[in-house]
Amino acid sequence: MIVKKLENIDFDTIVACFLKSFENYFVKVPTDKNYYKNRWELAKVDYALSYGMFDGEILVGFIINAIDNRNGKKIAFNTATGVIPDYRGKRIVRSIYDFAIPDLKLNGVAKCSLEVIIENSKAIKTYQGIGFDICKEFQCFSGEINLNSNEKIELNRVDYNTFDWNKMPNQELYSWDFNSEVIKNGDYEYYQIIKDNSVESYFVVNPKNEYLAQFEILETSDGCWNRLFRGIKEVSNSIKIINVDTRLKQKIDFINSIGLSNTVNQYEMEMNI
Repeated sequence: MIVKKLENIDFDTIVACFLKSFENYFVKVPTDKNYYKNRWELAKVDYALSYGMFDGEILVGFIINAIDNRNGKKIAFNTATGVIPDYRGKRIVRSIYDFAIPDLKLNGVAKCSLEVIIENSKAIKTYQGIGFDICKEFQCFSGEINLNSNEKIELNRVDYNTFDWNKMPNQELYSWDFNSEVIKNGDYEYYQIIKDNSVESYFVVNPKNEYLAQFEILETSDGCWNRLFRGIKEVSNSIKIINVDTRLKQKIDFINSIGLSNTVNQYEMEMNI
């Protein structure tokens, strides 16, 4: 078997290997190849810095890296790792990283990062053996918003450039896919909640797929979380919230109070190279 870059590999081949690798996974994954084409493009996947393990001409395992500069460092975010069932237990992920790390360093990458479901202890152990450390813990939620308050709110739709993203709170705690540099190219809508002629909070949502990408309180006052989620509910009654950092206790407590289900929990792991 041999490791090669994925830049010249047909996209359908990569997706077929991905879907076979994620059969019977912890969560059900979408099967539409266009979903992955769009998602990985938004995430800034670079196939020239993504890698696959080949048995002859057959792709049997892969690491798909998104590449971007964050906080002054060029980072390779592993947006997908997989090995098809017949080839598991052969240390393929470790072998791919053995090949990838020198190449990533040669191309100016200073850090690798990834997300892994907490229950996937086998994968976590593998990544720790490669050199990754846990740096964040996330919770994910979905469901219909259940609010008791009928308070009227002032909801203002704006665009991405309305925000000074360098001054928005907790930006360093969002995961890769919901970082401001990623969402600006997605199909998102941007809203502000106005209270007493001032912007009290904001949220970013895609009503088509119900992803709530970002939401923050900017001015704390009684009922501010209620007003924020009343605004969200006006745009999308059902929502999916991916990767809320567990250090944001007030945010998580309010999410739990409005009837959303905790669907899965993840770690973010990173490794300086």
